[in-house]
Formats: sequence, structure tokens, C-alpha cells
Amino acid sequence: MTTPDAEKTPAERPALRALLAYARPHRGVLSLVLLLTLLGSAAGLAQPLVVQDVLVGLTTGSGLRDEILILSGLFALSVVLTWGQAWLGERTSERVVLQVRKGLIARLIRLRTAELDRVEPGSLTTRVTSDSTLVQHAATGGLIQLVDGSIHLIATIGLMGVVSLPLLGITAAVLVVVGIALGLVMPRIRTLTTRAQESVGEIGAALDRALGAARTVKANGGEAAETARAAAAAERAYQAGLSGARYQALIAVLAGLVVQASFLAVIGLGGVLAATGTLDLAALVTFLLYLFNLGGPIVSLVGGFSSLQQGLGALSRIEELNRMEVEDDVDAAAVRPDGVAPAVTVADLTFAYPGRAPALDGVGFTAPAGRITALVGSSGSGKTTLFSLLQRFYDPEGGSIRLDGTDVRAVPRAELRRRIAYVEQDSPMLAGTLRENLLYAAPDAAEDEIADVLRRTLLTDFVAGLPDGLDTEVGARGLALSGGERQRLAIARALLRRPQVLLLDEVTAHLDGRSEQALRATVEQAARECTVLLIAHRLSTATSADRLVLFDRGRVLDQGTHRELLDRSAFYRELAGSQLASANG
Repeated sequence: MTTPDAEKTPAERPALRALLAYARPHRGVLSLVLLLTLLGSAAGLAQPLVVQDVLVGLTTGSGLRDEILILSGLFALSVVLTWGQAWLGERTSERVVLQVRKGLIARLIRLRTAELDRVEPGSLTTRVTSDSTLVQHAATGGLIQLVDGSIHLIATIGLMGVVSLPLLGITAAVLVVVGIALGLVMPRIRTLTTRAQESVGEIGAALDRALGAARTVKANGGEAAETARAAAAAERAYQAGLSGARYQALIAVLAGLVVQASFLAVIGLGGVLAATGTLDLAALVTFLLYLFNLGGPIVSLVGGFSSLQQGLGALSRIEELNRMEVEDDVDAAAVRPDGVAPAVTVADLTFAYPGRAPALDGVGFTAPAGRITALVGSSGSGKTTLFSLLQRFYDPEGGSIRLDGTDVRAVPRAELRRRIAYVEQDSPMLAGTLRENLLYAAPDAAEDEIADVLRRTLLTDFVAGLPDGLDTEVGARGLALSGGERQRLAIARALLRRPQVLLLDEVTAHLDGRSEQALRATVEQAARECTVLLIAHRLSTATSADRLVLFDRGRVLDQGTHRELLDRSAFYRELAGSQLASANG
């Protein structure tokens, strides 16, 4: 039986426990790394004791062969153990960051559209890249350093006490003073790390903004403004990093100060004790060796604490991503839809984007099965939002959308989106080849099916004229293609899926008259196999539809055929008249 805490995601637990959750799957190897590290530390701790025997032997004139052999063996063992723990530690560290990144990537790609609307993509991607690296070091090396440093420090202090309690007392006094100073500095590192990582995310967001609209930036002479925007984010990251570097430098000074101040104190007190005969020279030298050895565990502790604070700072940003809502029903196996085309019924539908007036306010209509329904009206009247709700990019605040009586919210997103094909207004392409884009949602489509949709969308000659045919690269975001070519390819991709419902969002925007006429015939043919809903700003696309639904300011004003709306709707006549005047002008 699992406990409530076990059921929580790392984001829901305290930060340190969330960090341990990333290390837990590798606890076996990490335990081995810790064991090798401790054994290496033990080998190092034993060396001063052997040196003390060597010094005693030198004063008494006894043989030193055994001591030299032991000292050499301890040194060789220390080297082997250090190599082993370093290799296993680094390998485990890479596995941890792989685990973290895979989890973040899977979550990022499945984030709900509403989450993607409010966060810059560049800020999200830095959590997969730079933030995960800090968590990687904290979850493996940082934790090992803390445990080893603590045990090593305790053991060293214990052995120093065995050699000389007075010298240990004065050393401990220095340790307490420096420890208090470190305790005041460490928490600042976590805050500064978080600030620095946020600034790095801002750089990514600024570059994503500029590169994602590169042609717009260049066409409007925006290079200087976008450069300044990204440079300002880089400057903020620099300042945050600089503040962190100051504290790191202070920590390095404090760590070195422990050994140096202790050395001076021990030399002073040790000299007095040796002069009075209270402490022999061999014991003083042995204590000094342990004192110098004390620097190792202190550096390990400081490094571990620093890595931990940096990791916890980065983890807070990763936890923010883990708290974002995802679509958890999109991973079912892709199967081509079957069955008859459904009627689409919209009933009293209401939806508003955060902080804005309702985009849809009580919308209701029915798109008949196997027919073409055109959504017409002014820009911003809610037509594209309706398409987004139909595919469950968002869920409505009120009302419902039904496919043959089944509310779309009752259908898993994977199943719903298999049944629906959507051609967006901008018709984006993914980087890759034409073939990869066409087969994106129908990977098992046969060559004759591909040839058929290319013919129906007037792409046969275009593809035949390319040097590599369907294996031609389309470039980033498909920008190597014209707007009309991207649009027709997007339509071909949608038809290749053989959907039950086909959504077309102003797909004639980039088409010439001949292509638009051919598209009408293609849509009419598609309507024999599926229900078609199309958004049409150009009424020439909508006049042949079986039914028109007239939108204005998030409401349905009227619905009927083109002729019926012309007869009874002044708003529709005005819309048609303005388009006619524009075309004639």
C-alpha cells in the first residue's frame, strides 16, 4: 500500500526531498560511489598515522621497510579508489540528467495549450538544458560530497583529538567561527542561482521571439531592438552570475582561511607545547598533516553545500514546470478512425481567455453529418476559438460540443484528435522532408494514397519538379515553401488521415483563383466521407457550403444558406457587400 507522500510528484514535495527523488533510482550505484569515496578518505586518513611511525622510527633508528610499503600501498589504493568513484559518479550524474531531461521533455510537449499561452517557450526550454544540469550535479556529486565531507571531517577531527586534545581545541574554535560565516553566506547562493537561471530563460525567450519571426524582424528593421532586448536579458544574467561569483569567491576564501588560521594557531600553541616537552615532535607533525588533510573534507562540504543550493534553486524552476497542467490522455496508439461522419452539435457554448471578454457567448448550431458548414463573420468573432474547443485545446466554461450526441470532453484527446483533422490558417510545417510532413499523422499511408491527395490538392507537378521529390527538405517552419504550397500540403496531410471531421481555418488565404477553385472541388469530395467545418473570411469560399453560420462578437447571429442569409440578414449583406467592393476596388 502506497503512502500519500509516495503518490506525490517531486514538484509536490519539499525541495530537498524532490531532489532525493531524482537520485533514488540510482541509489545502488550512488551507494557504491559513496563507499569508494569513504574508503579513499580512510586510506588518506591512515597515511598520517603511518608517517608518525616513520618519524618515530627515524628517531629510534628502527627499520622503516614495512612502514614505507604500507604508505606506498595506501597511496596506490587511494588513487585507484579515487578513479573508481570519479568514473562511476560521472556516469551516474549523466544518467540522472538524462532521466530529468526525458521527463521534462515529455511534460513540455504535453503541456496544455493554456499553459503554453502564458509562458515564453524559450524560458521553458532552458529548464531542460541549463537547469537540469544544476540538478544533475546536486543530486549526485553534491549529495556524495556532503556525506563524504561530513564523515571525513568527523573522522579527521577524531584522529586529531587522539593525537592532541589541546591542539584540537584551538582548531575547533577556528572551525566554529568560519562555520558561522559559511552558514550566513550559503542561503544567498540558492537565491542568486534562481535569479541567474531565470535570466538565462529570458535570453532564450528573447531569441525565440526574434528567430521565430525572423522575416518580420528583418522586414521592419527590428534587428537593433531585438538585439537590445536579448542583450538586456544577457546583462541581467551577467549581473546575477557576478553576484553569485562574489559569494563563491567568499566561500573559497573562508574555506582556505580555516586551514591557514588553524595552521598558525597550531604552530603557535604546538611550538609552546613542544618546547615544554608536553608534545613530542612526531605528534606535532602528525597533527599538522591531519590539519592539512582537514582542507579536503571542508572543501568537499563547501562544494556539496554550494552544489546543493544551486540545485535547489534550479529545482524550483523545474518544479514550476512540473506543476503545470498536461494533457494526460494523448498517448494512446494511433489508429485510423472508422465509422460514419458525425454531426457536430454546439449548444450554449461559452468561453473566455484569461483576463479578456468572452470569445464565445452562448454559441449554438448544428453542422450536419457529411455536409459542409461554413463559419463566417468578422475577424475576432470566435470562429477559430470554436475550432480550438472542438479539439480540446481548451475546455469550455459552459455549454457543450457533441459528436453524434457524445460530449467531446468525454472522449480522450488522443481518440478525439484521431477523428478530427485540422488545417490551420498559417499552415505551419515541421522541419524535415515533404514526405515526413505528409505522413506525420498517417505514417502507414500507401504510396497510391499519397499520390491521390497530391493530385487532389494540385501538388503533383510541384513535387515532380523538385530535385528530391517528396524527400526534399522544407526548411525551418517550412519557410522554404510559399504560403500557397504550405497551405496545400497541410490540406493534403489532413486528407491523408481520412478523418471523420475536417476543420479548415481560412485555407484559401494564400491560394490563387485556380487553386481555390480546385480546393472547393476537393472539399466537396471530402464531404462525401467526413463532416467539414470551414472558416471563411472570403465569402467566395463559403457560398457553395450546405450551411453558413454567421458569427459576430462571440455570438451566432443567424444560420442558413448563402441565399437565405442574403435575403434576411443585413449584417451578412453588409459583409458580402464590403468584400465585393474590396474585390472590385
